[in-house]
Amino acid sequence: MTARIIDGKAIAQGLRAELKVRVDAMRANGITPGLAVIIVGEDPASKVYVGNKVKACAEIGLHSRHVALPANTSEVTLLEKIAELNADPAIHGLLVQLPLPPHIDSHKVLEAISPSKDVDGFHPMNVGALVTGATLFPPCTPSGTMKLLEKMGVEIDGKHAVVVGRSNIVGKPMALMLLHKSATVTICTSRTKDLGKHTRDADILVVATGKAQMVTGDMIKPGAVVIDIGINRLPDGRLVGDVDFESAKEVAGLITPVPGGVGPMTIAMLMANTIQAAERAGKR
Repeated sequence: MTARIIDGKAIAQGLRAELKVRVDAMRANGITPGLAVIIVGEDPASKVYVGNKVKACAEIGLHSRHVALPANTSEVTLLEKIAELNADPAIHGLLVQLPLPPHIDSHKVLEAISPSKDVDGFHPMNVGALVTGATLFPPCTPSGTMKLLEKMGVEIDGKHAVVVGRSNIVGKPMALMLLHKSATVTICTSRTKDLGKHTRDADILVVATGKAQMVTGDMIKPGAVVIDIGINRLPDGRLVGDVDFESAKEVAGLITPVPGGVGPMTIAMLMANTIQAAERAGKR
């Protein structure tokens, strides 16, 4: 068996085309959805991510504001900038690129973002609403994963989904979203004893641990859907996921590649959340 590859890039392009129609309609009525992205410091990966977000905004007609602050920016200064953007009616979505320098409390920063502009879905109010299934803005990577499953026609109801990873950004919300779709959900971590015992039971396996190629083909149930959310750079420069793609594709039924799988969907869902925020603001 060789798995079908889930082309996240193509699916994301289709979604962006749909989003552009909504943006064009809003612009015709005098409203341009606006996204502000704050980055603190010179983390190379963060700079790439921010650049990709700004580029995506331009492609579908969103207004973007890129705020780059030096690594020694004080927490007070960052909070003041957030307050300024919270009050700006031209900005409908606001995010602060993580990670932040160690002298800044990321929890305090995320709590400072207005819940109505929290398009990353990280504010405690939106996280709490996710538990009940009523969040305004679902976190972008898990919601992008759910969209991939939907577009590929993957049945979730009644299936056993295993999520490897417990982060607030991906693992926990991913498990909740699958639970809302009536999956039986098991949450594992990179420290779970006999991890393969659990992953081999998964009809849907989602891996987000940040450990390169830790899940191998012999840890996967034949025909399973495998979603690899990790992205890691090997010493030879290659980008790989948390799943060993070469061995996994010989066992899985469907699998996402790295890169080109979940990553493009994350940015597409950020655009979707920003447009939704602008539509809600326009109705107030």
